[in-house]
Amino acid sequence: MLEKARNTLALEADAIRQVAERLDSRFIEAVTLIFGCRGRVVVTGMGKSGIIARKIAATLASTGTPAFFLHPAEGSHGDLGMVTSDDVLLALSNSGETEEVNAILPVIRRLGASVISLTGNQESTLARNSDAALDVSVEKEACPLNLAPTCSTTAALAMGDALAVALLEKRQFREDQFALFHPGGSLGRRLLLSIKDLMHSGEKIPTVEITDKMRDVVLEMSAKRFGMTAVLDKENTLVGIITDGDLRRHLQRNKKLMSRSAVEVMTENPHTIQITALAAEAAHLMQDAKISSLFVMEEQALVGVIHFHDLLQAGIV
Repeated sequence: MLEKARNTLALEADAIRQVAERLDSRFIEAVTLIFGCRGRVVVTGMGKSGIIARKIAATLASTGTPAFFLHPAEGSHGDLGMVTSDDVLLALSNSGETEEVNAILPVIRRLGASVISLTGNQESTLARNSDAALDVSVEKEACPLNLAPTCSTTAALAMGDALAVALLEKRQFREDQFALFHPGGSLGRRLLLSIKDLMHSGEKIPTVEITDKMRDVVLEMSAKRFGMTAVLDKENTLVGIITDGDLRRHLQRNKKLMSRSAVEVMTENPHTIQITALAAEAAHLMQDAKISSLFVMEEQALVGVIHFHDLLQAGIV
């Protein structure tokens, strides 16, 4: 069974490599047509090709190219009303002779929409009626009967991904744009949640002044429960931090720690992050610096604090 599985994967990998080697100016024509499209990409296919077409439409839509799937049989019964002259039809058919797909081509042409095909037969009806016919032919299927679509559907899927990525690059599609289309789940949270959405502000920020005695510092740290406190000067500027670790280290060396002032114990130049940053940036900074909290700044003013637990609860890490 393992040998058969490895052989299947090897055949499909070879099919993709062969498709890559055959890429030519027709691919550039297809990307140019889609990039210049003022409407949407209408992706269609029947059977297994239809399943691949649905995935390609979803990938295009999520990476900045508006697209939707049109069932070719339903298209012949009224759904072609969704297609306009500003659209591009992306049709999938390994044989290029799929009856349901070819049946809608005359209407697509009358509407004035462009046609791009992904087919294994460059002499087929579909290829001949396309503005750009991309060659996704394969030598054979991984199916031992050479019947079940395996290598051919893999090649078509890979070509769809190649189109989506090329268009993504051409559009200079940014991470924040990608986030807008993926608001749900951990991916959306990492790309959309900002520091401002998660930070603690106002009275919840642990702060002491440089002249405060350590007994007051300990009380503030205990009350706010962040395991640290900001140290501010007379102008309320952040100048340092005192952590639980600082307390333990100083207690070992100085039995009269409680009578000392905050400025004598604090660590200068604490880690900070700007309020406009993404929460994911805070996670990276905390992990790299091996710290559990960050002070949030708006320009030079202290406006909040964020703890690693906040990021965990939000699903950022």
